[in-house]
Amino acid sequence: MSSKKANIISKTGAIIIAVLLFFIDRVTKRYIVANFALYEGCPFLKGIIDIRYIENRGAAWGMFQGETIPLIVITGIVTAVCIFCLVKYGKNKLFFWSVCLVLSGGVGNMIDRVFRGGSVVDFLHFEFWPSFPVFNIADCAVVIGGGMLVLYFVLDIINEYKKKRGEKETDGKTN
Repeated sequence: MSSKKANIISKTGAIIIAVLLFFIDRVTKRYIVANFALYEGCPFLKGIIDIRYIENRGAAWGMFQGETIPLIVITGIVTAVCIFCLVKYGKNKLFFWSVCLVLSGGVGNMIDRVFRGGSVVDFLHFEFWPSFPVFNIADCAVVIGGGMLVLYFVLDIINEYKKKRGEKETDGKTN
């Protein structure tokens, strides 16, 4: 299989996974709202994760509570930057996958903020870590995509370092 064909397959896979995660996020949030009362909970995977319906009016760990407009604006800017980056710099598979996941989760939570009066539906809670914030599928996509993006930049820095080191070694041998 050619490199170009493999790249197209990888990008198509990233887009499909991002769209699937977006829809899973939407469906699970809709299910939680329809079947749970606010703050109601139940076990899901005993000792690991439980379902606990909350409405988060801020960002992670409750930061920026009630700052709906700034959070929507920031998410809109991040969305635009993600789309720009996919079009302009999306040649690398890891980078493309990372940005697709961040975009998928960001849009999922922004839709909540816009259409739920500034609140995001959160419902997943680590039972073994009670102080960890309640989160949702979109949050998972953003965190995984963000982690992959950090990995991409670390690998890029390492590759640049190796490339420069190799050029210096080559220059030293020719003199």
